[in-house]
Amino acid sequence: MTTLKITDLHVKVKEEPEHPEILKGVNLTVSTGEIHALMGPNGNGKSTLAETIMGNPKYLVTQGDITIDGESIKDLGVDERARAGLFLGMQYPAEIAGVTNAEFIRAAINARRPEDDQISIMKFLKELDAAMDFLKMPEDMADRYLNQGFSGGEKKRNEILQMMMIKPKFGLLDEIDSGLDIDALRIVANGVNKMRSPEFGTLMITHYQRLLDYIVPDFVHVMKDGEIIETGGAELAKELEKTGYEHLKAGDANA
Repeated sequence: MTTLKITDLHVKVKEEPEHPEILKGVNLTVSTGEIHALMGPNGNGKSTLAETIMGNPKYLVTQGDITIDGESIKDLGVDERARAGLFLGMQYPAEIAGVTNAEFIRAAINARRPEDDQISIMKFLKELDAAMDFLKMPEDMADRYLNQGFSGGEKKRNEILQMMMIKPKFGLLDEIDSGLDIDALRIVANGVNKMRSPEFGTLMITHYQRLLDYIVPDFVHVMKDGEIIETGGAELAKELEKTGYEHLKAGDANA
């Protein structure tokens, strides 16, 4: 079991140090074998948390730590965090001209492997074909430039394809369900569920119970005003669907 631990995390935007903190003391532990859902109103720090864990240089950690099995990753770059086992499924995936989808994924896989143990072309293509078939992606998407000309749903499906191929220890999924119709949502959820194992843990940011109908979380956390204010099981998300977030306030955390 591998454990990702966030301890008393305070974060600001690096170029706006005079502005208030976005994260105000977040505590969260995610272990492999677990699926965590992070919910809460817009603009309250959920995406900031995911991007800070992944090492986005836009954000400045002013207090607290992020560790994997007790080793701090707070000062590591994005590439080093990826090699340590983190993957971020982005809310708005970037388009990169000149680099095909297949080239990008193979390079990402090999970056996490020793130079004398790079994945073979045949093994890579076999795994890629199987994953794309599972996600019902057309074959030509492998040869198209990364996310260029992809629909919103294709971009989200492509993030899951990358995660399935790279096989990280932790997937940080930032609103992977936004903009998906019901069929695409089911396919994306199937991809996440297929990875569920003792070697993989997930932190999913979502606003909607409908995703959690397909990916049943072990834990649901509610973030408001830069803090996690409540934690519960899958039933908490169903309760929030009925009551909303307005009645919750800092100090309500029960975990």
